[in-house]
Amino acid sequence: MLTIGQAIRAAIIDHARRDHPDEACGIVAGPLGSDRPERFIPMINAEHSPTFYSLDSAEKLKVFREMDDRDEEPVVIYHSHTATEAYPSRTDVANADYGTAHFVLVSTRDTDGLGEFQFRSFRIIDGVVSEEEIKVVDASE
Repeated sequence: MLTIGQAIRAAIIDHARRDHPDEACGIVAGPLGSDRPERFIPMINAEHSPTFYSLDSAEKLKVFREMDDRDEEPVVIYHSHTATEAYPSRTDVANADYGTAHFVLVSTRDTDGLGEFQFRSFRIIDGVVSEEEIKVVDASE
Protein backbone atom coordinates (compact mmCIF):
# COMPACT_ATOMS: atom_id res chain seq x y z
CA MET A 1 0.00 0.00 0.00
CA LEU A 2 1.12 3.53 -0.77
CA THR A 3 0.53 6.00 2.05
CA ILE A 4 0.82 9.52 0.69
CA GLY A 5 0.15 12.97 2.08
CA GLN A 6 -2.77 14.94 0.74
CA ALA A 7 -0.49 17.88 -0.20
CA ILE A 8 1.89 15.66 -2.19
CA ARG A 9 -1.01 13.98 -4.00
CA ALA A 10 -2.38 17.43 -4.87
CA ALA A 11 1.06 18.60 -6.06
CA ILE A 12 1.38 15.58 -8.39
CA ILE A 13 -2.09 16.24 -9.86
CA ASP A 14 -1.34 19.98 -10.24
CA HIS A 15 1.92 19.18 -12.06
CA ALA A 16 0.07 16.79 -14.41
CA ARG A 17 -2.58 19.42 -15.14
CA ARG A 18 0.02 22.14 -15.67
CA ASP A 19 2.07 20.10 -18.17
CA HIS A 20 -0.97 18.77 -20.09
CA PRO A 21 -1.08 18.06 -23.03
CA ASP A 22 2.48 16.74 -22.46
CA GLU A 23 3.18 14.03 -19.92
CA ALA A 24 4.45 15.29 -16.57
CA CYS A 25 6.98 13.37 -14.49
CA GLY A 26 8.87 13.50 -11.23
CA ILE A 27 9.94 11.85 -8.02
CA VAL A 28 8.83 11.95 -4.41
CA ALA A 29 11.81 11.25 -2.19
CA GLY A 30 11.82 9.88 1.32
CA PRO A 31 14.31 8.74 3.96
CA LEU A 32 16.22 5.57 3.02
CA GLY A 33 14.24 2.44 3.87
CA SER A 34 11.24 4.36 5.21
CA ASP A 35 8.74 3.94 2.33
CA ARG A 36 7.53 7.47 3.28
CA PRO A 37 7.11 9.86 0.33
CA GLU A 38 8.01 13.24 1.83
CA ARG A 39 9.78 15.53 -0.65
CA PHE A 40 8.03 16.38 -3.92
CA ILE A 41 10.44 16.86 -6.84
CA PRO A 42 8.76 17.82 -10.13
CA MET A 43 11.04 17.16 -13.07
CA ILE A 44 11.29 18.02 -16.74
CA ASN A 45 9.96 15.58 -19.30
CA ALA A 46 12.93 15.52 -21.65
CA GLU A 47 10.67 14.23 -24.43
CA HIS A 48 8.16 17.13 -24.23
CA SER A 49 5.63 14.62 -25.53
CA PRO A 50 1.96 13.79 -24.94
CA THR A 51 2.70 10.06 -25.35
CA PHE A 52 6.10 9.44 -23.76
CA TYR A 53 8.25 10.69 -20.92
CA SER A 54 11.82 10.43 -19.78
CA LEU A 55 13.54 12.21 -16.95
CA ASP A 56 16.04 14.79 -18.16
CA SER A 57 19.42 13.05 -17.67
CA ALA A 58 21.28 16.07 -16.24
CA GLU A 59 18.41 16.89 -13.88
CA LYS A 60 18.11 13.22 -12.88
CA LEU A 61 21.82 13.07 -11.99
CA LYS A 62 21.50 16.25 -9.89
CA VAL A 63 18.38 14.98 -8.09
CA PHE A 64 19.89 11.56 -7.35
CA ARG A 65 23.09 13.14 -6.00
CA GLU A 66 20.98 15.40 -3.80
CA MET A 67 18.99 12.41 -2.54
CA ASP A 68 22.27 10.61 -1.74
CA ASP A 69 23.50 13.65 0.21
CA ARG A 70 20.23 13.74 2.19
CA ASP A 71 20.11 9.94 2.80
CA GLU A 72 16.98 9.70 0.68
CA GLU A 73 15.73 7.42 -2.05
CA PRO A 74 12.97 7.65 -4.66
CA VAL A 75 9.83 6.38 -2.91
CA VAL A 76 7.46 7.41 -5.71
CA ILE A 77 8.15 7.77 -9.41
CA TYR A 78 5.21 9.52 -11.05
CA HIS A 79 4.07 10.54 -14.47
CA SER A 80 0.88 11.31 -16.30
CA HIS A 81 -0.92 9.76 -19.23
CA THR A 82 -2.68 12.37 -21.31
CA ALA A 83 -5.01 10.29 -23.46
CA THR A 84 -5.20 6.88 -21.79
CA GLU A 85 -6.06 5.42 -18.43
CA ALA A 86 -3.63 5.57 -15.53
CA TYR A 87 -2.08 2.14 -16.11
CA PRO A 88 1.57 1.34 -16.96
CA SER A 89 2.29 1.00 -20.66
CA ARG A 90 4.74 -1.56 -22.04
CA THR A 91 7.33 1.23 -22.19
CA ASP A 92 6.65 2.16 -18.54
CA VAL A 93 7.18 -1.47 -17.51
CA ALA A 94 10.37 -1.79 -19.56
CA ASN A 95 11.79 1.40 -18.00
CA ALA A 96 10.81 0.57 -14.41
CA ASP A 97 14.31 0.37 -12.96
CA TYR A 98 13.83 2.05 -9.58
CA GLY A 99 13.82 -0.95 -7.25
CA THR A 100 10.71 -1.13 -5.12
CA ALA A 101 9.53 2.44 -5.73
CA HIS A 102 5.81 3.05 -6.10
CA PHE A 103 4.86 4.03 -9.65
CA VAL A 104 2.07 6.59 -9.54
CA LEU A 105 0.16 7.34 -12.72
CA VAL A 106 -2.28 10.18 -13.22
CA SER A 107 -4.55 10.30 -16.24
CA THR A 108 -5.33 13.80 -17.49
CA ARG A 109 -7.54 12.68 -20.35
CA ASP A 110 -10.59 14.20 -18.60
CA THR A 111 -9.65 17.73 -19.57
CA ASP A 112 -13.13 19.22 -19.17
CA GLY A 113 -12.42 19.51 -15.44
CA LEU A 114 -15.69 17.88 -14.45
CA GLY A 115 -14.33 14.54 -13.31
CA GLU A 116 -11.68 13.39 -10.88
CA PHE A 117 -8.47 12.47 -12.66
CA GLN A 118 -7.39 8.87 -12.19
CA PHE A 119 -4.64 8.62 -9.57
CA ARG A 120 -3.32 5.06 -9.24
CA SER A 121 -0.25 3.38 -7.78
CA PHE A 122 1.59 0.27 -8.92
CA ARG A 123 4.61 -1.82 -8.06
CA ILE A 124 6.56 -2.99 -11.08
CA ILE A 125 9.06 -5.68 -10.17
CA ASP A 126 10.76 -7.89 -12.76
CA GLY A 127 8.22 -6.81 -15.36
CA VAL A 128 5.22 -7.76 -13.22
CA VAL A 129 2.67 -4.98 -12.61
CA SER A 130 0.66 -5.04 -9.38
CA GLU A 131 -1.80 -2.31 -8.53
CA GLU A 132 -1.81 -1.29 -4.90
CA GLU A 133 -4.17 0.52 -2.58
CA ILE A 134 -3.53 4.19 -1.86
CA LYS A 135 -4.11 5.73 1.55
CA VAL A 136 -4.19 9.53 1.46
CA VAL A 137 -3.41 11.16 4.80
CA ASP A 138 -3.36 14.74 5.98
CA ALA A 139 -0.26 16.38 7.45
CA SER A 140 -1.16 15.47 11.03
CA GLU A 141 -1.11 11.68 10.41
